[in-house]
Amino acid sequence: MPALCRDCLSSFDQPGRCPACGSLRVKHHPELFDLSIAHMDCDAFYASVEKRDNPDLRDKPVIIGGGRRGVVSTACYIARIRGVRSAMPMFQALKLCPDAVVVKPRMAVYAGISREIRKMMDDLTPDVEPLSLDEAFMDLSGTAKLHGAPPAVMLARLVKRMKDELGLTGSIGLSHNKFLAKVASDLEKPRGFSVIGKEETADFLRDRPVRLIWGIGPAAQASLDKAGIRTFADLLRWEERDLRDRFGSMGTRLWHLARGQDRRKVSAHAPMKSISNETTFFEDTSNPDILDGHLWRLAEKVADRAKAKESAGRVVTLKLKRADHSLISRRSALRDPTQMADTLYRIASGLFDQVGDQGPYRLLGVGLSDLVPEAQADMSADLLDPQATQRRKAERATDEIRKKFGSDAILKGRAMR
Repeated sequence: MPALCRDCLSSFDQPGRCPACGSLRVKHHPELFDLSIAHMDCDAFYASVEKRDNPDLRDKPVIIGGGRRGVVSTACYIARIRGVRSAMPMFQALKLCPDAVVVKPRMAVYAGISREIRKMMDDLTPDVEPLSLDEAFMDLSGTAKLHGAPPAVMLARLVKRMKDELGLTGSIGLSHNKFLAKVASDLEKPRGFSVIGKEETADFLRDRPVRLIWGIGPAAQASLDKAGIRTFADLLRWEERDLRDRFGSMGTRLWHLARGQDRRKVSAHAPMKSISNETTFFEDTSNPDILDGHLWRLAEKVADRAKAKESAGRVVTLKLKRADHSLISRRSALRDPTQMADTLYRIASGLFDQVGDQGPYRLLGVGLSDLVPEAQADMSADLLDPQATQRRKAERATDEIRKKFGSDAILKGRAMR
């Protein structure tokens, strides 16, 4: 059976330890060197970066997030063992793990590291489809001649390079389509390398829960539960027409995925719909200085993500949630797409002024949508704001300084509010 040592990258055809280096980190699979669709997911990315940069956190539970009424962005595996999960309310996470160290996200740092990982993936194949800062699909079809090694070897080399050069780990899922590659990457985290071959697909899926399907959230799961669909075997009992009648277009997708079929291509140019960031306050507030400080920080985070994705947007959105959970949303279309924090902040501030005094608020969010490549960003001068060009130049210079010296090297006064 084909085998690969994930430590020394030797290939061989026998079970057990690696004959070259003696490592037990060996992957065996009959289709190991025949598959080319992969999903790479960094292991607890934000938390791993913080532990790398602060060794004192290495053996402690770490949660990346905001105040007690915020939500968890991510958590290290020590905290996950205690039950902490992404998107969990912070107060709940701290009940489960009261000794956790809570660290505020450093999006500019994470975006910079994400760019380095992306360059490593680009060295393997031009067909890289990012899903977020810390995960991406790759299609390595036809690259074996270029690299002199099959995709599985190059993927093992990628995560080894990430560990050696960046001090971060990732998990690989390798299969014959995107759906199964993403499922595989979650099977053995952290530092996993999982393979789902064509021949085993039906047996692999049959008794597994349908919540494995990407995009099946609580509402969709409740609808499936009502129909008696909890496993892939349950799905297989339905005709495609009946699933479509019951669930609309999702029904057709479910019919195909139940059979392990996914015709989506890995696309390096898959469009991103929007970029956004929001914060939930520890206490409801109408304080204009506090809200203004949060507006600036949110604008910076959205801008950092847009720059990391080499994107700009034509529409700025402001989101507010009142104490009674009712939502207020305002949008503004721009003449020129932007990726600048200064522009986002000024537009969002104007939208906030339009809302007037309807607080107190428990949540504030800023978004950027109608995305285009960054080459189209901030093309023309603003005749009504002659200082805008100078502020853009200052922001670009600030970005360069932060890349060299860290995200806290330069702070605006309003960021301290």
